[in-house]
Amino acid sequence: MIAIVRTRTLTALRDSLSEAETATAAARAESEQHRKESGTAAVSVFRAGIALEELRAALARTTADAARLEGELETLRAQSLLDTEDRQALRTLLRVARKQSARADRVYVLFRFGELHSVHTTWDAAEIAAEAEGAPRTGWTSLATLGDGTPTPASGVPWRIRQLPLGGTP
Repeated sequence: MIAIVRTRTLTALRDSLSEAETATAAARAESEQHRKESGTAAVSVFRAGIALEELRAALARTTADAARLEGELETLRAQSLLDTEDRQALRTLLRVARKQSARADRVYVLFRFGELHSVHTTWDAAEIAAEAEGAPRTGWTSLATLGDGTPTPASGVPWRIRQLPLGGTP
């Protein structure tokens, strides 16, 4: 069987075949381009994943450093406040000491059973210190004696206050 085909149809078929081959070549080139882009994208995704992990690790380190530095800052602030309070307390004590040393010509020494317990600027301050340690509030005498009139030894008296001159004055 012989098929008869018109020249116009044959030309149209050849043109269609040529267009299809051109379209196929273009599709193959486009497909190859997409494969290359896909490979590049996969590499980019992999690199982005690595970079993301590095950034997360850096963020964790930075967060830990920030927390540590925050703690140090709080400690330094507290220390600064304590230093300020200490300086103020020292200034106050220095002022009081200067006032007292400028006019004090004697001190009152508190003894417990003959042993030095503390030194005070006033008789009342010495009594208050002894009472804070448990001495009775009443019954203070300047000199205790035994039954025969002899003075009681210092080691036999629970609390005793003696006035002592300062600076070699009698």
